Amino acid sequence: MIKEDRWLRETYVDLLMEYAGKDERIAIVEADLARAAGTLRFQETFPERTVDVGVAEANMIGVAAGMSAMGKIPFTHTFTPFATRRVCDQVTLSVAYAGLNVKCVGSDPGVTAELNGGTHMSMEDVAIMRNIPGMIVFEPTDSEQLKKAFPQIMEHYGPVYIRLLRRNAVKIFDENCEFRLGKGIVLKEGRDVSIFASGIMTAEALEAAEILKEEGIDAEIINIHTIKPLDEELVIQSARKTGAVITAENGSIINGLGAAVAECLGENCPTIMKRVGVRDHFGEVGFTDYLQEKYGLKARNIAEAAREVTGLKKAEVSR
Repeated sequence: MIKEDRWLRETYVDLLMEYAGKDERIAIVEADLARAAGTLRFQETFPERTVDVGVAEANMIGVAAGMSAMGKIPFTHTFTPFATRRVCDQVTLSVAYAGLNVKCVGSDPGVTAELNGGTHMSMEDVAIMRNIPGMIVFEPTDSEQLKKAFPQIMEHYGPVYIRLLRRNAVKIFDENCEFRLGKGIVLKEGRDVSIFASGIMTAEALEAAEILKEEGIDAEIINIHTIKPLDEELVIQSARKTGAVITAENGSIINGLGAAVAECLGENCPTIMKRVGVRDHFGEVGFTDYLQEKYGLKARNIAEAAREVTGLKKAEVSR
């Protein structure tokens, strides 16, 4: 697997500008992070559709809600903790409860916040946004997936949270990939264990599958890009086939992807499962690779969890 040659934020801004050129309703609302978000290009091209409220994220959401009420399609941008924790009430009431059409972008999710450290390393952003009624939670894996998702996000009227890796992504998809919001993608068929992964953990899951293959364990790898609404049909279908499930996410396992899958299976298809993710812990300063090692977010952690659940499955069958 290789890294893309461009930062994911560059693709995102390209898409914003492309669609803004065709639709005058598109605008951006910043909280003094245009340089970090990469949206200076948008500002220069569409200054009349750019609002920078300064370091006042709650106000950013309020302004965006007002713009939506006037018929605009505003995109808000800031780091994940400020896009979720800091503005939870404004997003809940001013946007979701009011039935408005605001797209919220949180950049540098989970351990990818790196040297910005614990204050900027939101492990619980998915948990917060997943709780808000009517909210779509989407995490693109690479640029191609983001390109496929963007028109569908634009067509959807209502709040969307985009969990955006700012830097280079590992390339998983090509331009021929098929994509639907709310529908997971099977990257590899398997019979022994189902691994559901999102974001940067998708590449780790594919690597884990290669490790497990050498041990005779056939893993099914599924990319869950839309954490809410979850593709419950695919989750149940895969779990019934393999009888063992792993989830892998770059963030807290509490009310995140792992929790969503566990809820689905608990109600529809009880299955042996393990969650790979951050376990009730704050972030800290460090490079992504170091932090993935610290929090157990590497391919070997996924492989170890897979060994455990397949072992439990065999023990249950042999009873």
